Amino acid sequence: MALLEGKTAVITGGSTGIGFATAKRFIEEGAYVFITGRRQAELDLAVKELGDHTTGVQGDVSKAEDLDRLYSVVAESGRRIDVVFANAAILEVARIGEITEEQLDYQLGVDFKGVVFTVQKALPLLNDGGSVILNASTTAVRGNDAIGVYGAIKAAVRSFARTWALELRDRGIRVNSVSPGATDTPGIETLARMLFDGQPDSREQFENYQRSIVPMGRFGTPDEVAKTALFLASDLSSFTTGADIPVDGGINQI
Repeated sequence: MALLEGKTAVITGGSTGIGFATAKRFIEEGAYVFITGRRQAELDLAVKELGDHTTGVQGDVSKAEDLDRLYSVVAESGRRIDVVFANAAILEVARIGEITEEQLDYQLGVDFKGVVFTVQKALPLLNDGGSVILNASTTAVRGNDAIGVYGAIKAAVRSFARTWALELRDRGIRVNSVSPGATDTPGIETLARMLFDGQPDSREQFENYQRSIVPMGRFGTPDEVAKTALFLASDLSSFTTGADIPVDGGINQI
């Protein structure tokens, strides 16, 4: 029997990267998946590729009205939720002394506020015994040049997993986080350009840097993170809550 047979999942930021790979994995294991994305064209392409077991809802997780619309669509479908993957995130590159108020507000809106209300607004529809998965990051526990705000927010996300695991235990809802390292998503290209000042070989420079510091010597793939999310979504992790699972090629482990 498929691991998520008959289950319903919500994945924010599901148009590309880790969110898309996770939606694909969940569907292969029998789930019906609602995905969100900010850009309608990318969302439409993702839904077309994922097929009939998907509904796409355009929206920005930093906006309460967009999340309300997401959960209205779920409710109107007659479904209840078994799995929430609060995956949507953005990353701004700025060292201390360069951080602007606009950058800080934008990142807090998506990466912090968005996680809080993605989960909170799901609770009335979330089945007892369900699973909540938060996308944290290896940056939560190590210093990384120019992405200090992102790392601090992801440390908070890791803390939410611990706290919410306690607060939701009476409903049997498990809350865990997954912490990817450098993963080969569209965001890698943007990050590389930012870190290496837009140089033509910025991707190559960033990839060489990762090879030098990651014990496994490469980027991770979105599907490698998705498989970990599948474990946390399914009964395979029935005695796991409040935990964080790194998918980082060993960078924070060795």
